[in-house]
Amino acid sequence: MGRSRLTPERESELYQAVIDLLGEVGYDALTMDAVAARTRSSKATLYRQWKGKPELVVRALRHVKPHAAVWVDTGSLRGDLHAIAASTDDCEKEKSADLIGGLVHAIRDHPDLYEALRELMIDPGIEELNVVLRRAVDRGEISADSPALEFLPHMLVGGYVTRPLVEARCVTTEYLRRYLDAVVLPALGV
Repeated sequence: MGRSRLTPERESELYQAVIDLLGEVGYDALTMDAVAARTRSSKATLYRQWKGKPELVVRALRHVKPHAAVWVDTGSLRGDLHAIAASTDDCEKEKSADLIGGLVHAIRDHPDLYEALRELMIDPGIEELNVVLRRAVDRGEISADSPALEFLPHMLVGGYVTRPLVEARCVTTEYLRRYLDAVVLPALGV
């Protein structure tokens, strides 16, 4: 699509407006009309830039929460995972958890949203995590045939999204570090 027509500043402004609206009204009530009104742009402009609401929402999420995994290389798997856990502050973690929770609910009724999430966030995120894991295998920290490797994305997402459900508490960097040390790293044999 003709995405290059927007300046980076304008694109950031649009993405932030989408995230704000998503937090205010949720995915179902978020409309391209509302985004256009909030950003003083036309709906036609939005559709020229993005295929539709699912792509716009996921690209906005990816923009405000880029994956940190490939940029992190501390020399150890534990250090890398701790650095990734600390890559956003606790306030941002809370906002992200709320948004993701709402989207998890929405994907049941919106397969197009799931496809956009899968294509633009989940698969790239898993591939970036695999870069971190390959480095750990190359360093000899974990075995390439560890049965836990297959479940690592599930463990990481699980630790992130279940704390609010189980404990009615927000995810914090300290919580994630303890979770990594107690659950994830032992499962990988570290």
